[in-house]
Amino acid sequence: MATLLHIDSSVFPGEASSSRSVTAAFRKTWEEQHPEGTVIYRDLAAAPVPHITADAWSAGYAAPAERTPEQSAAFAARMKLIEQLEEADAVLIGAPMYNFSIPSTLKAWLDSVLLLGRTAGETPSAQGTPAIVVASRGGSYAPGTPREGYEFVQNYLEAVLKGALGLDLDFIVPELTMAPRNPAMSELVPLYEASRNRAVEDATTKAKELAERLAA
Repeated sequence: MATLLHIDSSVFPGEASSSRSVTAAFRKTWEEQHPEGTVIYRDLAAAPVPHITADAWSAGYAAPAERTPEQSAAFAARMKLIEQLEEADAVLIGAPMYNFSIPSTLKAWLDSVLLLGRTAGETPSAQGTPAIVVASRGGSYAPGTPREGYEFVQNYLEAVLKGALGLDLDFIVPELTMAPRNPAMSELVPLYEASRNRAVEDATTKAKELAERLAA
């Protein structure tokens, strides 16, 4: 049966997080389609991946016999994350926008799994794996909006997940998530609700489609 690698990075728990709510909808549908499947779950807010260190980085370019004990230990931690990515038949990532970019915890995970000559390079080891990213944001950064130029989440993740790792990437974008909390955005609440409902529907649809695709 198929394996789903599910990663959340929002600092907010449960339904307080738009990205977690949408990834939860995707996962629920996925598990209904794959009741005997496997879900590898990483909550990067609850259990952060260490930021990359010199030992972890340099170990990737050193022969195993030449690594120091510190390099070996750091590289073993990276390899666990890399192997989880390689084992996955599909990847689901919650990536809320914080200060125009992704959470630092998600960046730390990416720094660990990006390994030139294995997961990145001419033949990335997870190449072609379907990946769904729920890229929630408090406002709107869509083309034509005043803050279009501040959209660094989708642009960055497309470069890394698709360009470097070779994943088959798709986005779900719930926006205007600050509208219910910010009085200045109160008139945008209906647009937020429509965006959130559409994101949940998209997650359910994409989970079903992906399940059928992998079962074929």
